[in-house]
Amino acid sequence: MTLVYEDQTWAAQGACAKADPDALFVRGSAQRQVRQLCYGCPVRIECLADALDSNMLFGVWGGLTERERRAILRRYPNENNWYRRITVSEDQLAVELRTGHVPRFANR
Repeated sequence: MTLVYEDQTWAAQGACAKADPDALFVRGSAQRQVRQLCYGCPVRIECLADALDSNMLFGVWGGLTERERRAILRRYPNENNWYRRITVSEDQLAVELRTGHVPRFANR
């Protein structure tokens, strides 16, 4: 299976493409500030899907903090194509992620 974002060319279009990487890999409450950059990003969905598929452990990706992504991965351990799920599915999680909302359960 070839994933839409597999070649990573989407990353060059990211709102953070020219940002200092150290500014994106912060801890704690600073992550919530950093993710604001993501909400206007044209490739936010690709970034988030890649981070979920790759199990990125650190930093803000696609507008979600590491804690929020871990909560999603714990709840959906068998998902193998996050891009498809986020862009096609009509379940509550996908709709929230598409619209830039942090899923309610991920904040617990």
